[in-house]
Amino acid sequence: MAEAATAGKSGKVVIRNVGLLLSGDLARPVLDADTVVVEDGIIRAVGWEKDLDTGAARLVVDARGTCLAPGLIDSHAHPVFGDWTPRQSQLGWIDSTLHGGVTTLVSAGEVHLPGRPKDIVGLKALAITAQRAFQNFQPGGVKVMAGAPIIEQGMVEEDFAELARAGVRLLGEVGLGSVKGGLEARQMVAWARKHGIQSTIHTGGPSIPGSGLIGKDVVLETDADVIGHINGGHTALPERHVRELCERSARAIEIVHNGNERVALVAARAAMELRCAHRVVLGTDSPAGSGVQPLGILRLVALLSSLGDVPAEIAFCFATGNTARQRGLPGGIVEPGRSADFVFMDRAQHTAGRDLLESVRLGDIPGVGMVMTDGLIRCERSRNTPPATQVPVVAPATH
Repeated sequence: MAEAATAGKSGKVVIRNVGLLLSGDLARPVLDADTVVVEDGIIRAVGWEKDLDTGAARLVVDARGTCLAPGLIDSHAHPVFGDWTPRQSQLGWIDSTLHGGVTTLVSAGEVHLPGRPKDIVGLKALAITAQRAFQNFQPGGVKVMAGAPIIEQGMVEEDFAELARAGVRLLGEVGLGSVKGGLEARQMVAWARKHGIQSTIHTGGPSIPGSGLIGKDVVLETDADVIGHINGGHTALPERHVRELCERSARAIEIVHNGNERVALVAARAAMELRCAHRVVLGTDSPAGSGVQPLGILRLVALLSSLGDVPAEIAFCFATGNTARQRGLPGGIVEPGRSADFVFMDRAQHTAGRDLLESVRLGDIPGVGMVMTDGLIRCERSRNTPPATQVPVVAPATH
């Protein structure tokens, strides 16, 4: 495996011989190009090799005709500290998601911390600590956007201003604390938004002690930025209520792996019919009672494409560019100026699909051959996906 040049910098990296280049952008999900040039972790050029400056590269990756896509983004995860989850007493779960093509996790609250503080001083301290800790530590190279406090009764606008000044940019799921929704939650969500903090609301039945049913009317009244696990986490709302949320709200529609799969398809179809596919983002809602799902995002992409009739290249946008734009992340789209976070994939060995996109439409997940963040190789052939038919190789540097 290639190592960083110096001080974590990738230097110049050339990725050539790409067979399928998925952009992550709904406006143009497949790019007409075969080469990407990276400088110190940032995409500098995308196009045909003959038209680009590929000389003097520190690292050359020959994609060998495989697919290059933006690194997948999990819009709904529950980290605690480090690469450990007390929810399942498991170590290394974040590194394992890297082998599922995930390069960024977004916290929906550090709710599984044993003894999680619920007083206002304590919840702010936890959020700031989590934000700082994951800013300084990337398990396996995965970027974790953490520090998502669960709002509690008694909070005032200055609490949100203080969190924002400290670098907190997220709220944990509204409804997991003493604030259950309604006008109280709407006011706090508005304060958070005013200070640049994005909110997510729990949707559906209870998931952990202290949570409860959050129905469609509460979701609409609270007006959080993201309708968290619209397909339930785990228990979903009635399908007609999910459809109503898609129709009446303009907020992000989050579909998760650890939810009701039938309702996931209902939500995806509604978004496509309503021509608001740009609102769909994907998450796992893990770690949770159903475990850790290193392949959860890939499985969701395959589910929505094979049973929800979403074109595979569009479903990959749900897991990349849509989430990046919703969450204000620098990756998620293959275009100059974005972070060089990539997953290299190919059709799994012995799938019935003739190519990667057809295999996903048939319900098979692809094989991951390599994952990069900031232009650095973080893993090569995945230990979790089925073996890819072809995998990229590191070629001799050009001079």
